[in-house]
Amino acid sequence: QVQLVESGGGLVQAGGSLRLSCAASGRTISSLVMGWFRQAPGKERDLVARINWNGETTYYTESVKGRFTISRDNAKNTVYLQMNSLKPEDTAVYVCAAGIWTTRNYQWPHWGQGTQVTVSS
Repeated sequence: QVQLVESGGGLVQAGGSLRLSCAASGRTISSLVMGWFRQAPGKERDLVARINWNGETTYYTESVKGRFTISRDNAKNTVYLQMNSLKPEDTAVYVCAAGIWTTRNYQWPHWGQGTQVTVSS
């Protein structure tokens, strides 16, 4: 079982930056795909960014491309999300997840509790 704990959220003005961290414990995440999701009030939880086991392949949802960067340090069992040029519409609870790729899709069996990001206009 993997325990995931997010940190780094907070209140920031539009145009500002935040760096989220997701610290894993219980087992190594070096073989797992890692993702950052977000959920705004009244909306579904959506995938924001994903990174493969060695960091060579990443995915970003269209709305954050060029502004967010996902990275990982397997030696520290930690994943990061650098968020720049933040917009009010980025306001959400950001949740870290650990998963695997099956032959059909990604599965995300491990989730953190989330960290609130609020962007003021």
